[in-house]
Amino acid sequence: MTDRDFSSFVRDVRKRAHVSFRELSDSAGVSNPYLQGERGVRRPSGAVLRQLALALRMTTPIMYLRAGMGSGEDGSATPLAIATDRDLTPKQKQTLTEMYEAFCSQNERTSEK
Repeated sequence: MTDRDFSSFVRDVRKRAHVSFRELSDSAGVSNPYLQGERGVRRPSGAVLRQLALALRMTTPIMYLRAGMGSGEDGSATPLAIATDRDLTPKQKQTLTEMYEAFCSQNERTSEK
């Protein structure tokens, strides 16, 4: 998926949810300039994708897939494996993704010390 395709996806979801660009920025806790990814200027990071997913009330794995992040930023295939597992419910996928991201964040904080 290209940046333009992802931008269109976010714009469509935002409009269907009747959320303005500013409202999305505020509820996702992401600055307007950073949110320019919706307009194809840049692809958001994994952290921003998580915040957008929450603000748009969708699962993080779906947002990762639509952004073309088949594997996580660190090269891990875990987010893709979770998102595409047919035996998991959407809630289970969201929970596993959140746990995975929490472990990754904890490891980053530990390695910074």
